[in-house]
Amino acid sequence: MTVRHPFGAAVEAGDDAAALATLSPGVVFRSPAVHQAYEGRDTVAALLHVVGQTFENFRYTREWRDGPTTILFFEANVGDRELQGVDILTDGDDGLVGEFTVMVRPLSGLQALAGAVATRLGIE
Repeated sequence: MTVRHPFGAAVEAGDDAAALATLSPGVVFRSPAVHQAYEGRDTVAALLHVVGQTFENFRYTREWRDGPTTILFFEANVGDRELQGVDILTDGDDGLVGEFTVMVRPLSGLQALAGAVATRLGIE
């Protein structure tokens, strides 16, 4: 499968700089693992870096687009947990990702991801 959204294509290519360049300076990131949104490219970049180190066997498997919104379906592992999820990217008028929402399933996969990220961030 070929990912067409610039963020997803950069992630698949392993090009972190190119992926981050697709994010608006004021990007808002939402995750089911935390109750608050993360705001700003630098803050989101730091979080995505940690998440990228946490996932194993990460791959996008499907992509849907409707207007400015792209949904990228992914699969990955965190330790012995398999998980599936979606990255919901909404592009602003400037073509950069202004809103980035992640959903993860099953609950055990989300818990493994949240725990591993918290450990890496030192916020257990």
